[in-house]
Amino acid sequence: MNGGMDREPDGYEQLFRDVKQRIREGQIRAATSVNRELVILYWTIGRMILEKQKDHGWGAKVIDRLSLDLKKAFPDQRGLSTRNLKYMRSFGEAYNDLSFVQQAAASIPWYHNCIIMDKIKDKSIREFYIQMTVESGWSRNVLELQIQSRLHNRQGMAITNFSKTLPHIQSDLAQQVLKDPYTFEFLAIEGDAREREIHKALVDQLKNFLMGLGMGFAYVGSQVKLEVGDDDFYIDLLFYHLKLRCFVAVELKAGRFKPEFVGKMNFYLSAVDERFSHETDNQAIGILLCRDRSKTVAEYSLRRINTPMGISTYDMGLDIPQKLQDNLPSKETLELELNRNLNKN
Repeated sequence: MNGGMDREPDGYEQLFRDVKQRIREGQIRAATSVNRELVILYWTIGRMILEKQKDHGWGAKVIDRLSLDLKKAFPDQRGLSTRNLKYMRSFGEAYNDLSFVQQAAASIPWYHNCIIMDKIKDKSIREFYIQMTVESGWSRNVLELQIQSRLHNRQGMAITNFSKTLPHIQSDLAQQVLKDPYTFEFLAIEGDAREREIHKALVDQLKNFLMGLGMGFAYVGSQVKLEVGDDDFYIDLLFYHLKLRCFVAVELKAGRFKPEFVGKMNFYLSAVDERFSHETDNQAIGILLCRDRSKTVAEYSLRRINTPMGISTYDMGLDIPQKLQDNLPSKETLELELNRNLNKN
């Protein structure tokens, strides 16, 4: 006898889904709690080491001794290597405020904190990357990429008219969403590529492009068709931003910014609001991505435009000193070598 459970009872599937969701939420809370306690523990150990070294004038070798003794006392405990204890000491030295550790640094994994300590010395910039990691859920690889591309220097730096065309709260958020420049180093094309080539490469590498755009962008389409009157027009890329609650149209230009680009984007945004936006959506926003721009020309071009728009530049990669460039293999050489290795296999 199975108590009449051969047939799924009414409402069972919903119960099953709800229980699964609760279990997952509980797992996430448990993992977050464990991480928080671990980071606070490491900070406490780091502060203890610092204080003893200061009080007794101990050198760095005491950490080697401490590591050996702790491993003997806790043979199954990970994270007690000399290297990690030195990270704990650096962590305790970097943040002398326990409340900050509890509220911010303990919200991200320990090794994310180690990356930030290794690569950034300025406290305010460290705090920026901690906050961005919390908000965006970056993996270690993504965090390293964002630091390498100097996100803190690019965030909110685009030229826009948001303060004039958007409500205050939305204006501030939209300004922070845009970067200048955007870095397209993941594209395997030359720096003087045509718009069509860059656009195709961006679509092919959509995951990386979305990562570069930032948290909150949902992909809608590429070369999105707009029928206006008897003519057809095509938006390069169309996204929906989940926090801004609006469509975001992106136009890509291979050359320098020209004032006439603004008029075309203004036309696109009017059509998007009319054809795609729901009555609960906010006004669509436009991003013009250009290889280069004059700040003055960009500001003049936006001055009397009443639709929200931003103008940003993009790089095909981080600046490499000429001396290093001369010693790097060419793209053709790398492709030949790659093909040779593939043929061997």
